[in-house]
Amino acid sequence: MGTHMTDSTDPQDALPTPVTQAGRDGLAALIARPRTAVIGLDFDGTLAPIVADPEQARAHPDAVPALAALAPKVASIAVVTGRPAGVAVRHGGFAGVPGLEHLVVLGHYGAERWDAVSGTVSAPAPHPGVAAVRAELPGFLDRIGAWRGTWIEEKGRAVAVHTRRAEDPQAAFEALRGPLADLATRHGLIVEPGRLVLELRPPGMDKGVALLEYVREIGAASVVYGGDDLGDLPAFAAVDKLRSDGVPGLLVCSGSSEVTELAERADLVVGGPAGVVRLLRTLAGQLDRPA
Repeated sequence: MGTHMTDSTDPQDALPTPVTQAGRDGLAALIARPRTAVIGLDFDGTLAPIVADPEQARAHPDAVPALAALAPKVASIAVVTGRPAGVAVRHGGFAGVPGLEHLVVLGHYGAERWDAVSGTVSAPAPHPGVAAVRAELPGFLDRIGAWRGTWIEEKGRAVAVHTRRAEDPQAAFEALRGPLADLATRHGLIVEPGRLVLELRPPGMDKGVALLEYVREIGAASVVYGGDDLGDLPAFAAVDKLRSDGVPGLLVCSGSSEVTELAERADLVVGGPAGVVRLLRTLAGQLDRPA
């Protein structure tokens, strides 16, 4: 795969053609029966541009209007993210938006769920290893001579170490992978690598598990998933699993030069969050047309 589609600049243009037969089948199934489709989307890098400080990340300005136009026409739109659900809701601007009643946020890889209808977050008790790592991590980074510019992000049910601000971000990322994996293992956690970030979190949940469980809960007859990072690979694998079970699916990569693995697996590659928004708007417009 890995063939890129050409981004359309006009939302009224025809939908792009996936480069794989499986992707074409997934898109056709969505268009034929949109009320039984689930659309899963990552947040950072997919709906929101990547920024140096994750606290400053916000959804693309046209994302919420595009989601609100599309959501009433499908079974559900699920934002699947490693962030706490409430943070993704605030940074996305999803609360109280007419048209988004069919939207849920599956935060912390599905451990938390925010539903637009109720406006509340449901979640189990946090893993005790996260609190232990949170307490140990600053001193741990000092002892191993962590690279200058490395910083810790508190994520509630996870802790992340970012290297994007380091003098050599990639070298810092590679140097920290092993030590952080050892630290995570001691506390019953795992390390999830991303775009110049290493996240320490509980095992047993990833975007693939979250997406698969949600699609089966809804009873969806087709699924779309769009992501941009290594943490989205399990969701891609979940769509492959659903395809093998007879549920058509479409894989979309929000393209970047930092991560090529998703582009190579995707049925469509679009130009980052702006490209994702164009795709959502075009899809909403397509579903407005008479059959």
